[in-house]
Amino acid sequence: MEQRLQKIIAATGYCSRRKAEQLIAAGRVTVNGKIASLGCRTSNGSVIQIDGHPLKPAQSKYYVLLHKPIGVVTSLRDPDGRPLVTDLVKTVPARLFPVGRLDLNTSGLLLLTNDGALANRLAHPRHEIEKTYLVRVRGHLTDEARSTLETGVVLDDGMTSPARVERLRSRGNHSWFEITIHEGRNRQVRRMCETLGFPVSRLTRIRYAFLTLDGLNPGQSRFLKSSEVARLRALGERP
Repeated sequence: MEQRLQKIIAATGYCSRRKAEQLIAAGRVTVNGKIASLGCRTSNGSVIQIDGHPLKPAQSKYYVLLHKPIGVVTSLRDPDGRPLVTDLVKTVPARLFPVGRLDLNTSGLLLLTNDGALANRLAHPRHEIEKTYLVRVRGHLTDEARSTLETGVVLDDGMTSPARVERLRSRGNHSWFEITIHEGRNRQVRRMCETLGFPVSRLTRIRYAFLTLDGLNPGQSRFLKSSEVARLRALGERP
């Protein structure tokens, strides 16, 4: 049965479906010796090559939960030679890639997998996967600022969706709170807080959907249980 080329590539674990589309658009993918185009459909029996190298058959699927430390880059490569999140999961016998991103100075829960199809679905905005962060800001979070965070903050790329905020404590010139969002904009939580005059001094993602960091120190990881993978699949199949 024929399928979209990007879906076949993602199913092998080579990359996410979105990345596969980029490779096809760049003319780096051939099918049976001919350069493929977006929208191309083919079968698993076709000879697919990327940059002249044959696409390997589907691997066993791996799903890893990592407690990303500060100072580690959420990328597969870095021109500045900084440590990568994939360096922390080298013992996994597959080429993993992150689901979403955490910036250099943000720590916390990050999923890595070679299941490109699932990663693509989880990252799609329509599924509204909730992500909770523990935030420490300079200054005392006022009722007005909390209300604005919860109703939406105007950023340079538009108004944010409503969030949930739970104030925890204040000490000295710092406030701690938890914020839950379902969007995935670049540096979103930091930008929301900074727009309201509260520079972020520490940021940790402590929850992704139903998953938490329980039992994991920075740099440590674990494989997801089959029941957890099933729950993630269900979230990624919501209309």
